Amino acid sequence: MKIKDLPYSRYDIKKVEQEFKASTEAVKNAKNADEALAAHDNMLKVMGGFTTMATITNIRFSLNSFDEFYEKEQEYYDSVMPIFTELYNDFGKAMLASPFVDELKKSISPLVFEKYRMLALSSDPRIIEDKQKEAEIIVEYNKLMAEMVFEFNGEEMPLSVLRGYLAEGNRDVRKAACEAMGKGMSKHADKLDDIYDRLVHVRDNMAKKLGFKSFIELGYLNMDRMDYDRNMVEKFRTSVLTDLVPVITDIKKQLAAKLGIDNYMFYDDAVCFTDGEPKPIIDKDEIFRRGQLMYDEMSPITGELFKKMVAEDAFDVDARKGKWGGGYCTAIEDYRQTFILANFNGSSDDIDVITHEFGHALAMDMAFDGDRELDIGGCETAECHSMSMEFLCWPYMDRFFGKDADKYRYKHLLAAISFIPYGTIVDEFQHIVYANPDLTPAQRNEEYLKLERKYRPYLSFEGIPYLEKGTRWQYQMHIYETPFYYIDYCLAQTIALGFLVESRKDYKDAFGRYLEFCKAGGTVPFSKLCDRAGLVSPFAEGALKKIATVVPDILKEF
Repeated sequence: MKIKDLPYSRYDIKKVEQEFKASTEAVKNAKNADEALAAHDNMLKVMGGFTTMATITNIRFSLNSFDEFYEKEQEYYDSVMPIFTELYNDFGKAMLASPFVDELKKSISPLVFEKYRMLALSSDPRIIEDKQKEAEIIVEYNKLMAEMVFEFNGEEMPLSVLRGYLAEGNRDVRKAACEAMGKGMSKHADKLDDIYDRLVHVRDNMAKKLGFKSFIELGYLNMDRMDYDRNMVEKFRTSVLTDLVPVITDIKKQLAAKLGIDNYMFYDDAVCFTDGEPKPIIDKDEIFRRGQLMYDEMSPITGELFKKMVAEDAFDVDARKGKWGGGYCTAIEDYRQTFILANFNGSSDDIDVITHEFGHALAMDMAFDGDRELDIGGCETAECHSMSMEFLCWPYMDRFFGKDADKYRYKHLLAAISFIPYGTIVDEFQHIVYANPDLTPAQRNEEYLKLERKYRPYLSFEGIPYLEKGTRWQYQMHIYETPFYYIDYCLAQTIALGFLVESRKDYKDAFGRYLEFCKAGGTVPFSKLCDRAGLVSPFAEGALKKIATVVPDILKEF
């Protein structure tokens, strides 16, 4: 069935409440483990039905934020999701307290019980209203960004299209596009600051109600991190600063010299070549046709899934006003379907969509046969699926870029290693903000600029309208929507680079290990997944030093 034709009806929270409470009581009154397991199975069915309808709503609203029906439905699910979470929390507490818990762990992964334990710490009826308020504000931000238009070259366009011009070979065009971006965002400066300020304070309020010193502790619990903590992330950031930043800075300085640029600006950061950046040599339809050929050759599993998704119109890649910017992949559980939203803009990013997001889709499709509660794992694991697929598609890039395939590989690899310091900026910025929730907008921007100078010392925002004030973070939607998510991209990038190195030694073996990594999903903690794949954990001593040594050598090949 095509995604647009999937039947939808609002899933009444009262029905969820009735079914969940019945399952919770059944666990409490169970005379044996089998009765508790039956109650668990019933809970999963209700969970699947509710999340399926919530996902369909989110998809349709994100495709058109002007759709009044799905805007109302989105508001409904945002308002009842905290209630749903609390009902699930109550069920989890009953499972943890069951006298048959040890026997239950033989049928249900012990990691599920760890998830119950963490949820019990992070969820409470006292913060339901705060969560509802948080969801409302996030929708407010998404609508603002989706409906924001920018004037450039005599046209009005969404941010997703305008950002494509930052990869133009002509520096004057890049500069003008960046100025248009800054001027366009400055019109909404007060609103962007106000939205974020309200989010920070509502989150801080939740944390204080639950007895935490700051939202940082609660934020980590919300991310379901089972085998790494704040201290390990801090050490990773230190390693980025000492092991990666000097190497990347040196590469960027050499690149700037080749490009004939004295003052390396923010709008120069996506450019690698004096004769133009690599762009797809084919149109959208041909990208999908060749994408099918690529995945057919890669494996029967990837080929069949790509074919299925195309047949279901499970890709929406045309940029338009009212559509959310950026991209995502999501799973519609009860229909066992995946969906990808993206915004093609004619740059090499278009190819990254059908590699990166499809990596997510592959893992999600495999998870339909797995443990619903563990799904595909934490965000760091999920991003390994997508970022690694980008590199595993390297052998096929000639089909999309022709003679510029090696230029693409160079650009892609440089962007991959350069991303890690940027992702680290985003993470440290959020730690500063939530440790100091009363910072003014100007103080937040000042802290962001300090971090840019710390982790990207080669890059300047000077003279760029609005952005020079330290506001680049405002269109990084993760900062508004999912606090502390972004470092997971950095952790995953180190694993993806590991898969690249292994694939250059023995592609078939590396791809097989990648599939096993995806199949395991959330059933294995992140560090153990890395070990099983024969890759070094990002937290291991010297992990980033190895990347800092290997990646420049690969870049030199191109």
